[in-house]
Amino acid sequence: MQLILLFVSVYLLQISSASKAEFVTCGTILKLVNTDLKLRLHSHDVKYGSGSGQQSVTAVDVSDDNNSHWLVKPIMGETCKRGAPIKCNTNIRLQHVSTKKNLHSHYFSSPLSGNQEVSCYGDDDGEGDSGDNWTVVCNNDYWRRDTPVKLKHVDTAVYLAGSGRTFGRPISGQGEIVGVSSQYGTYTDWQAKEGLFIHPGDLLPHQNAIHTEL
Repeated sequence: MQLILLFVSVYLLQISSASKAEFVTCGTILKLVNTDLKLRLHSHDVKYGSGSGQQSVTAVDVSDDNNSHWLVKPIMGETCKRGAPIKCNTNIRLQHVSTKKNLHSHYFSSPLSGNQEVSCYGDDDGEGDSGDNWTVVCNNDYWRRDTPVKLKHVDTAVYLAGSGRTFGRPISGQGEIVGVSSQYGTYTDWQAKEGLFIHPGDLLPHQNAIHTEL
């Protein structure tokens, strides 16, 4: 009987862990992969040479680059419970972990394709403006890790996308990231990949969190 109870306890623990691992949550640090281009959303302390002149946002094909980490956080003026699953159609910010600036867009033209520019913006505390707000567009109740989502810019209604074009120096080979007007256009699907996924009851980011290789 004790052996049976042990197996049942282990089985229930596995189910609990699996269910916790299903969703992207408030406070999660992750990498986002464009499912068509197989590139990860990326930024770095390199400014655009045209347009806004703000910190550039690109896409890279390597999985172990620390400049591809993004923190899921609420929009300015709002809060979310740390570890709470992100509901579909929720407005969020994505803060670039290395530089503390937020994924941002505005009415500037992107440098390669002439679509809408996507940049990183904000002060040293990660505070920017409404141009940092994005809506998680998905068909489930919550943002699932195993299902692609679209990210719609709140201020300008464009969708985060890759353009399929690549930069030359100083960021040679990195892909252009843009905003496009239609969610049905190419390269608009993004899926959560490697990261530190925070869940209710986690004491600290390194304790009890379910994570995959960063």
